[in-house]
Amino acid sequence: MATTIMQNPKYDTLPVGQEVIFTVGNTPIVSTFTGVKFIAEVHISDNNPPNPSTQNDIVGTFKTTPNNAGVGMFDFRPIIESFVNAQNKAYQWSEFKLTASNYVPFGVHLSDKYSRNTEVLRYLVVKFTTEYIDASGDLVVDGTQDNSDLYKVFNGYLKYTDEISLSGNNFGFNTEPFQLGGGVSGQRFLTNAPTTQYANIEDYGTLPFLTTPLSSNVAYTTLKQFKVNMYDSDGVPIGSTILIKNLSANGGFDAWSAKTNKQMMFLGCFPANLRNWSSVFNAAIPTLSYYFVQAYNSTGQTISDKITININCPNQKGFESVRLTWLNQWGGWDYYTFKMKSSKTISTKGSTYQQLAGSWNEKSYRLDSFKGGKKSFRVNATEKITMNTDFVSETESEWFEELINSPEVYILEGFKTDSTNSALNQYVIPVRLTTSNYTKKTVANDKLMQYTFEVEKSKTLRTQAI
Repeated sequence: MATTIMQNPKYDTLPVGQEVIFTVGNTPIVSTFTGVKFIAEVHISDNNPPNPSTQNDIVGTFKTTPNNAGVGMFDFRPIIESFVNAQNKAYQWSEFKLTASNYVPFGVHLSDKYSRNTEVLRYLVVKFTTEYIDASGDLVVDGTQDNSDLYKVFNGYLKYTDEISLSGNNFGFNTEPFQLGGGVSGQRFLTNAPTTQYANIEDYGTLPFLTTPLSSNVAYTTLKQFKVNMYDSDGVPIGSTILIKNLSANGGFDAWSAKTNKQMMFLGCFPANLRNWSSVFNAAIPTLSYYFVQAYNSTGQTISDKITININCPNQKGFESVRLTWLNQWGGWDYYTFKMKSSKTISTKGSTYQQLAGSWNEKSYRLDSFKGGKKSFRVNATEKITMNTDFVSETESEWFEELINSPEVYILEGFKTDSTNSALNQYVIPVRLTTSNYTKKTVANDKLMQYTFEVEKSKTLRTQAI
């Protein structure tokens, strides 16, 4: 009698927003005894891979009865979804303007170089056993067990159009293209954004990526550094190549290990991130038109897509730019700067009361000309911002669908001079996207394509209480 896993996810790295199906069986017990239940002991770790022989990482024990085919089916998606979250704060050794975040906490978007993840990715192992009622009427747990493989689960989801691969009974979404250093196919960042992006010279932002595949047992030889190469409007190189080395001192790591916080990272590589620390970048700003960002391994080979970041020209019409960041499909952050016309609307809602016209609590009545009539007890204001894109491509048009669907959206303020020990709370402003309808445009139908979005600041502008 043996409990056996008969179906499991095909790939060992998977987004939590998909069906995470396991099927287990134990034919001798199912066919012989009554009261049979399959038991799943779920182990989830936010550090090293869990050991199913211990109780350290158990998050729950679940049971199911055999179906008509005599097997038990589990879908662990609703369980593991609650153990991953968006990464909002930078890792403790990441730096902002060369100050580590364990001294001055700040948002992950502002990281000078790297930030490890502490919220996005977890390990998963499931131990399966079987219980039944024996001939004596006693409840018995079968002495055999079957442990699942080790899985990495991260805060992503699948669209209905994403390709699912089959291998016998097992199925899943292939994440190997996202694993930098995972071979020829491992090139993509954790984003659906175009590889050519646009930003103002004061804009912050990060690129999220997986480091190596889970099955790799080789010593750390993958991500060594990112290189930034800058050019002027004529395509002539400016300055020297900027090296962003993957080191613990930079928020990365010196040596590979299996800890979850090293499996997914964020690279601060937009203009303001580089302005935070790089004198070479700052010297190039007057003539900078665009630059490339690309990852390299220890042997000098490229292991990522080449990202092109074009610097937006100053807006001659005086429009105020608004930069949004939102949680994307793969658990990272995407960014877009709305540099065309934007407008702000403030609506107020307050409480009122009827005020007495004079003093009634003194020896004589005193007439006060500033008192009397209906007064505001408190006034709360809500700010809404309507913003417009420039003309965009079909690739960007498709990408904006994720903005509409994202559960977390923020306005990201640009580079500024901060006072010592500033709380840095003025950079990331939570907003709610109030645009509820999105019409996907194409060149064939619409020729030139522009979009308008509206957001509402989540925090109410409070005033004095009377």
